[in-house]
Amino acid sequence: MTIQKVGVIGAGQMGNGIAHVAALAGRDVVLLDVDAAFVEKGRKTIEKNMGRLVEKGKVTAEAGAAALARVKAGTDLALLSDADLVVEAIVENEGVKVDLFQKIDALAKPSAILASNTSSISITRLAAATKRPGQFIGMHFMNPVPVMQLVEVIRGIATSDETAAAVVQAAKEFGKTPVECRDFPGFVSNRVLMPMINEAVFAVHEGVATPEAVDTIMKLGMNHPMGPLTLADFIGLDTCLSILRVLHRGLGDDKYRPCPLLVQMVDAGWNGKKSGRGFYRYAAPGGERVP
Repeated sequence: MTIQKVGVIGAGQMGNGIAHVAALAGRDVVLLDVDAAFVEKGRKTIEKNMGRLVEKGKVTAEAGAAALARVKAGTDLALLSDADLVVEAIVENEGVKVDLFQKIDALAKPSAILASNTSSISITRLAAATKRPGQFIGMHFMNPVPVMQLVEVIRGIATSDETAAAVVQAAKEFGKTPVECRDFPGFVSNRVLMPMINEAVFAVHEGVATPEAVDTIMKLGMNHPMGPLTLADFIGLDTCLSILRVLHRGLGDDKYRPCPLLVQMVDAGWNGKKSGRGFYRYAAPGGERVP
């Protein structure tokens, strides 16, 4: 199957990044969200990021302009009716995703592939909510999407070989490196990453070290480009908590039990960079870190 038109639902940092790379790869893209203001913000982010690529000489001005012209935006799911691939990139909540996929399933053409950018939720369960489980798959992009090379490709129990092959090929054409894995809680990336972040939070919770010290030790001692608590703030503490709860519930092992400090911070609305406060403070929601 050739994927020529891509629908992306969710215009946040993941969704607009997916739209960006698909458009730059020559695909027609429809970017949707529930609110026109969210859609406009997402489109402006694509323009900003495309402009940076042009300034750095990684993309010609003509190619950048052509990619932007291929992105159509809106709020009506009916715009997805002729998409070959629809990628969901909304909140990490299974119930909300299931409801959305049931609506998409009824609107999308019979040959369309449905994909979720979920970072932890069962692809098999999401697929079972549709009438096309063989054409359902996980495409877990990394953040920031225009920069990071990996796409975790997760096959549900019913995902067909044809669907997997088409999505792997599309990811390559988007300039990414697709790596396949099985449908287990957290897949590979977050099954490994989230326990590390959680343990870093426990180190702060137990008074072992400050967030700055934990991050510095991991950067200098383990050669990580970013400390785990800075990364948690960047991902979103609420998202980290959601993934840990999926791991804890799905694998039944207390080594995935979320740290009480993480729970408390999310309860307080301290969700990291996007809220202006997490383990560090930021000048504004989504703004620069305050020294």
